[in-house]
Amino acid sequence: MASAKNKAAGKKAAAQKAPVARQAPQPLQTKRLDVADIRHAVGAGWRDFTRRPLLSGFFGLFYCLFGLAFMAGLLWFDRVWLILPLAVGFPLVAPFAAAGLYDISRRLERGEDFTWRDVFTVIWAQRNRELGWMAFVTLFVLWFWLYQARLLLAIFLQSLNFSSFDRFLDVVATTTNGWLFLGVGTLVGAFWASVLFTVTVISMPLLLDRQIDFVSAMVLSIKTVFKNPVVMIGWGLIIAALVMASMIPAFAGLIIVLPVLGHATWHLYRRA
Repeated sequence: MASAKNKAAGKKAAAQKAPVARQAPQPLQTKRLDVADIRHAVGAGWRDFTRRPLLSGFFGLFYCLFGLAFMAGLLWFDRVWLILPLAVGFPLVAPFAAAGLYDISRRLERGEDFTWRDVFTVIWAQRNRELGWMAFVTLFVLWFWLYQARLLLAIFLQSLNFSSFDRFLDVVATTTNGWLFLGVGTLVGAFWASVLFTVTVISMPLLLDRQIDFVSAMVLSIKTVFKNPVVMIGWGLIIAALVMASMIPAFAGLIIVLPVLGHATWHLYRRA
């Protein structure tokens, strides 16, 4: 009898010590999107902006001032030929600049009461997370685009020295080589913008929202774009058109446009 009890106790102890099989984490899935999802995302983005206009507008203002400072630096150092390529490439870094806006939308979605400090604390914490690697990818693509723009200028215009930005525009607009530079440069810029949009449109908000490595996040973003090509191409064109248009009045339009697009991107991610 005692022996039977000892055996039963031994089996119980062995069962307790035996490792418990862990369930493999479920892979993240993507959903089908349609035009209605874009309308919903833009509407939700506008509502988020109107609920926290000062905090959201701050990120737009920062982006605006950064653009003005960059342009002033190019003029100061006589790098006027970089102004046009930079204007084309500027929207490439918009998703990363919107990281704070994603956090605002996330908190509003959860019904949280939060302060400016809460949002900036989350942004500061990203330096030790995977979102920092996405920042590196974004800035590398922007740098590579500017390098290619310089190469195209040397090929088509044979010069990087222009007395003023007006003179540069005159050469681009009134010469055959200028038109070739503009056409080829637009195609190259559109290519890099498409690549960066594809790998960041979902990965940026995803990395802020969940603990996942940046490569997996980029893969999921690519899958989402290829699963919903029409919707995502449309969304990318909307972002590019609105950002470019908002840059015309001395970047001032970005104060409103960038926050709304940032909030909308978060809501589109949530529906994807």
